Amino acid sequence: MSKQSRKAELETFIGKLVSAVSNAALYSPEHVQVKRLISIAYSCLDDAMDSTGEISLMIIDDELISEGSPVGNNMYLNRFAQMLKNRGIETIRIITGVTPEELLMLVKSLSMQRDRRREVRSSEHIRLGRVEVRVAGKEDNGSASKEAVSVPKLTLSDLSVHEQTKLMEIYEGVKKHNKLSVAGIYDVVSNFIDVFKQEADPFMALSDLRNADEYTFTHSTNVCILNLSQAMSMGIEGQLLHDIGISAMLHDIGKLFIPEEILSKKGQLSNSEWEQMKLHPVKGAQHLLDTPGVPRLAVAVAFEHHMRFNFEGYPKVPKGWKQNICSHITAVSDFFDAMRSRRSYRDPMEAEKIASIMHSRAGLDLNPLLVKNFFRQLDNVSTKQE
Repeated sequence: MSKQSRKAELETFIGKLVSAVSNAALYSPEHVQVKRLISIAYSCLDDAMDSTGEISLMIIDDELISEGSPVGNNMYLNRFAQMLKNRGIETIRIITGVTPEELLMLVKSLSMQRDRRREVRSSEHIRLGRVEVRVAGKEDNGSASKEAVSVPKLTLSDLSVHEQTKLMEIYEGVKKHNKLSVAGIYDVVSNFIDVFKQEADPFMALSDLRNADEYTFTHSTNVCILNLSQAMSMGIEGQLLHDIGISAMLHDIGKLFIPEEILSKKGQLSNSEWEQMKLHPVKGAQHLLDTPGVPRLAVAVAFEHHMRFNFEGYPKVPKGWKQNICSHITAVSDFFDAMRSRRSYRDPMEAEKIASIMHSRAGLDLNPLLVKNFFRQLDNVSTKQE
């Protein structure tokens, strides 16, 4: 088999594996669709292996490398590289003799929320290489590996500033027409999820918005925190949880294509300026649609997050349109954070006033069940702190 044909089979194998992970996160690892995708992936294995009888992949600069050259650049390859990188995995080897059960075990591990209790482990025929990250100050009963590094234990409040800076760098790159760093967005969201359970109050990580110049960046990290909090309260985890966070990070990316003088204008927008502003969901969705590796969920959320629960918002869609539940989640987070933030045209609102407004808009602008759940979380946090 030619190298080009093997590469095509390798791309097919990885594509089916990534689809299986997404379906396992959305439904369950035992779902018939997951088993079907693993079966197709398994059938590609022999032709995808190199002359030594193995698939050997390495991640370098967010790219999958095989036999010294990039495997390719498409949504599935980029997504697989990100899944592995997010779990500290730098190399993966699949050798002759691998079974469908081992592939299923890998899919299960990659579809679960990443934490220490659910590490992605090697099996007899699937070997994973990873960087061991140790927390500074933690007792070490064994010798450190050569690759071990020591890092401080971050809190959510630390991360909110740290990740805001990283997001600003990514967004500034987009404004300069550079390629969107999807891997960077995955890292931001993964870091939030990793430390989320350390905090009794995830809302403490919300950053104050001090000026219009940083609004898009800080607002996006805040909406991500609020989205993750809502999703986790509903029992969502694994890859779907990551995708919900990523969707929040990217929901307003269309504003990067709106003139700065409109975004930062003090006072009411003119009719023509408002029409330009209303284009940002479409511009954002189109940009994400054209970017390899972006979850399709993020495209839907970017397009739908201003539609409102009763469809009186924008953009206008055909009758019978069904909004994604993640768009409803994002609308609640977006509304709350916008109200509590200082803007160029008004001061931030008090919490009680925000609650009153959101409850009054439940069933109109916002999903009433999600509004109720959102404030139940806030009440629970307040109760724990008393």
